[in-house]
Amino acid sequence: TAIENFLVKKCGEAGKKIHTARSRNDQVLTALRLYEKDALAEMMESTSQLIKKIEAACAKYGKIPMPGFTHTRPAMPTTVATWLGAYAESLKDDQVLLKAVAGMLDQSPLGSAAGYGVPVFEINKKMTAKELGFARVMENPIHAQLSRGKYESSIVHALSQVMLDLNRLSSDLILFSMPQFGYVQLPEGVCTGSSIMPQKKNPDVLELIRAKYHVVVAEEMKLKGIMGNLMTGYHRDVQLTKEPVFTSFDLTAASVEMMGLVVGGMRIDAKACQQAMSPELYATEEAYRLVKKGVPFREAYRQVKSKLGK
Repeated sequence: TAIENFLVKKCGEAGKKIHTARSRNDQVLTALRLYEKDALAEMMESTSQLIKKIEAACAKYGKIPMPGFTHTRPAMPTTVATWLGAYAESLKDDQVLLKAVAGMLDQSPLGSAAGYGVPVFEINKKMTAKELGFARVMENPIHAQLSRGKYESSIVHALSQVMLDLNRLSSDLILFSMPQFGYVQLPEGVCTGSSIMPQKKNPDVLELIRAKYHVVVAEEMKLKGIMGNLMTGYHRDVQLTKEPVFTSFDLTAASVEMMGLVVGGMRIDAKACQQAMSPELYATEEAYRLVKKGVPFREAYRQVKSKLGK
């Protein structure tokens, strides 16, 4: 109705013909797909910008050695480039998924009407698909209706993968910026103070990004729950699938932008990282040196462990 009113205002009487050979169903679905295509393209661009900022930080601080962790305990030596670079690589994987989802939904549902096509009229669905910028047409009208909610859950799943990377990077940055670690100095502009403790610089932005991952996952589960158990054809239930998509795009876009500000403004403290490089981190390296000399690995392992008094 909003589209029809807009067209009548813009085009006069001709605008009233927008409903000809169309249903409210396929018009809404087409509008959603156009929004989703644009939003996915914007997400590809924003994640690319974040990747560039991470890679810039790797180029600036990458050679600095730092402890690598397993089981939340110091394990082996690594570098800033290896640590941060892992997130750049993971975001590139996310982009593969975003691109695949964008390719899947790049098909026009216009002309499927309420899910069973249009009687009487001979319509040119390929022409309208081309005019709207879709790569192809959804040929089966029932499939057009079945795709609603299913495609949206795929979109939100792809967004949740981006948010998972931001969630884990947030946890790293929160931990590594603690005074007890001091590897990372967060930009003051993304930290907040305490209402009663003057000394506090809280990483609230990172905590919110970390939490919003779970919100996006919940939106994905909401979508899958709404679409389950529905028989073939349109159901009003699918009206409730719009909001989770809008929410997930908004949260993910804001989180990517804020993480870019954090990464772009943070500083790696080389001295703190170097001080954390305790001799124990090189235990595996020492064991392998013995192996290289012909000592069986288990024996080399025991020798190093005994030497460390462990």
